[in-house]
Amino acid sequence: MDSHFGLASVWTQGDFVTRAVALILLAMSLASWIVILIKALDIVKFKKHARGAQDFWHSEDFAAGLAKLGTDSTNPFRHLALEGREATAHHRNTKVHLHDSLDVSDWVTRCLRNCIDEFTARLQSGLAILASVGSTAPFIGLFGTVWGIYHALIAIGTSGQSTIDKVAGPIGEALIMTALGLAVAIPAVLGYNALVRGNKSILNRLNSFAHDLHAYFVTGARVSASGETAKVLPLKKGA
Repeated sequence: MDSHFGLASVWTQGDFVTRAVALILLAMSLASWIVILIKALDIVKFKKHARGAQDFWHSEDFAAGLAKLGTDSTNPFRHLALEGREATAHHRNTKVHLHDSLDVSDWVTRCLRNCIDEFTARLQSGLAILASVGSTAPFIGLFGTVWGIYHALIAIGTSGQSTIDKVAGPIGEALIMTALGLAVAIPAVLGYNALVRGNKSILNRLNSFAHDLHAYFVTGARVSASGETAKVLPLKKGA
């Protein structure tokens, strides 16, 4: 707006507190949008990996299934499959270790669970920023509003003019800070909820894949000490 009631007027007529609040809200908005875009792209990528993981169980052997998962090091399904194979081979090594007190089923379950927990932490990184922005931005904007109204009332009292045209401008400019706080908070809250739903969908598929891997490595495959999986049973889901 080009009039003296616009955002430019709030910046030019505001003091250092008003400008600091505006800059904080701007930084919070940029941070939340960056997190939303980055995490949304990650969810799209991981969902693509999840669709590719469905072909894993239609392979002739483990090596062929691993090839169908691609070579992307960020693919959690590929990493989970490798972790399960290494855990099975490590447990069946001839050396004596403390984990020998656990059977192969418990050991593979523990390794797969640790792998999923690490991926979950990485998947949920950044969500705390959205939660913080969504819960604090309205109050930061409200603080700017209270501060602006306070100074507007002081200016009105000093000038001795309390007509509507003298009150509407300063009070309206102060209320803009509340609107800015809401404009920052609402996308952060909506983005947080959308990302949580997307993460939950991916984790459900990953847990299902881990369950099938556990059944395969414990009952359906023999793994040598070198980590190679022998062709004992075909890769069939739930084998």
